[in-house]
Amino acid sequence: MRFPLKLQDKKWKNGRKSALTSGSITIEAAFVVPIFFFAAICILYLFEIMAIQTAVRSGMSYAGKLQIEEMYGSAIILPRQLESNLVKAIGEERLERSIIVGGSQGIACHNSYISQTTKILTVDVEYKIKIPFPLASLAEIPYKETIRIKGWTGYVPTGFAGEREQVVYMAETGIVYHVDYKCTHLDLSIQFVQKEGIENLRNEYQGKYAPCDRCGNKASGEGLYITSKGNHYHGQINCSGLKRTIFAIPISEAIGKGACSRCSK
Repeated sequence: MRFPLKLQDKKWKNGRKSALTSGSITIEAAFVVPIFFFAAICILYLFEIMAIQTAVRSGMSYAGKLQIEEMYGSAIILPRQLESNLVKAIGEERLERSIIVGGSQGIACHNSYISQTTKILTVDVEYKIKIPFPLASLAEIPYKETIRIKGWTGYVPTGFAGEREQVVYMAETGIVYHVDYKCTHLDLSIQFVQKEGIENLRNEYQGKYAPCDRCGNKASGEGLYITSKGNHYHGQINCSGLKRTIFAIPISEAIGKGACSRCSK
């Protein structure tokens, strides 16, 4: 049985249209599926990076406390020993199969240090994470984690019924202790003044203001910063000479430090 010509043409066109539609779906799938898998891999790597960061931070806390105990009575910190304790806390096997470059050998603590004044241990850990993408700029991403731990001094409250010692206050780089945390040596009263005429200004002790060694010659604009009892002027408000990091400690830990002449009278 033969169909009319017009009916045969219609069927041929419908078949061609169906083939074109199927071909377009195949092409779209060829683009979408790789993108989907790429996005899935990116999400998995984000979770792995977060897991690595959590493990490193937890290990830093453990290794830092252990280091503080081991170095009691000494002011020397051994970065290699700190790295060994950190690897032990995280797990050498975990690090070897992680995305950290170098595995357990890729953990570096060489920038860690302990303050000779405050006995605060700063644990600084650096490592790199490898990314499995063919991009040179993203092959290895550096990461840095830092925590601070107060050194164990062996201090135990003494006196009848556990009477507490007097608490005093010290600046991070200070050489004296203060009995009042509002002492003007600690709580600086900063004033903004014009650069012109700075040579005519005097502090409360009638002393002249000299330029700060750090920022005195880096003033931006027409203003400077001074304190009422200081003897230097500053060109930048964020100068470390205008900041104080204060620590509260029992007076027994201030051995070898003098008392502030302002607030300890």
